[in-house]
Amino acid sequence: MNTLLVEEKPDRVVVRLHRPEARNAIDAEMVGDLHAVCGLLERDPRPLLLTGGDGVFAAGADIGELLRRGREQALQGINSTVFERIRRLPMPTVAAVDGHALGGGAELAYACDIRLASTRARFGNPEPHLGIIAGAGACWRLRELVGEPLAKLVLLAGHTIEAPEALASRLVAALHEPGELETAAHRLIDRMTEVSPAALRLTKLVLDAPPSAHPVADHLAQAVLFEDSDKEARMRKFLDRKRKDTT
Repeated sequence: MNTLLVEEKPDRVVVRLHRPEARNAIDAEMVGDLHAVCGLLERDPRPLLLTGGDGVFAAGADIGELLRRGREQALQGINSTVFERIRRLPMPTVAAVDGHALGGGAELAYACDIRLASTRARFGNPEPHLGIIAGAGACWRLRELVGEPLAKLVLLAGHTIEAPEALASRLVAALHEPGELETAAHRLIDRMTEVSPAALRLTKLVLDAPPSAHPVADHLAQAVLFEDSDKEARMRKFLDRKRKDTT
C-alpha cells in the first residue's frame, strides 16, 4: 500500500496513515487502501489500531481531489462509505490521534470506537470555509459523541476542540504525552485481547445495535456465547481459582 503502513500481528492490526508530504490528507488512493484493510479485518477479525504521523493524524481530505469532484461523486459517499465500513468492523477500533485531526481526518477518528489523543491533539471540521459540509459523518457522529451544543459550535462556527476540551467532552478517552500515545493505545488493546474474542465481538455488535433491537439482540448474543466452549473454560477457570482462594 502506498498511503498506509500496515503491521499485522496475531492479535491486532496496526495501521499508520502515511502521506507525510500531504500531512496525511485522505485521497482516493488512501480510501482504497483503507477498504483493503477493512476487507482483511472482516475476513480475520482483530482489533485495529489506527494512527498517523508525528504531530499530525490527518489534516483532512485531499482538497485538490475535492475540487474536481461533482454531484455524482458526492452521491457516491466516497469517504463516508469507508468510514462507515470502519465503524462496522467486527472487532474494536482504536484511533491514536497526535496533533491535527481536521476535516476528513477528524471524521475518520470519529468513526473509531475509542479515541486516545496526545496533549497536542486538535479536532475540527472547517469544511464550510471551503463551501461544503462535513459530509463524511461529522454532522451526526460528532453530535452523538459530544452533544449538540459543542457539535454545533464546531460545525457551524469553526470551533477547534483542543486536547483538554476533547477529554472533558469525552470525545477522547484519555490524553497522553506524544511519545507515550501509541504505547498507551497498545496497552488498551492488550486489555481487549485478554477477554473472549467472541464475547468482545458480540458486545460490540450489541452496543452498536439500534434501540429497537434490544433486548432481543442481547438475548441472541448471549445464547450464542452460552453454547461456546470458551465460555465454559473461562467460567471453570474462574470457579477453580475462587475455590483455591478460599481453601
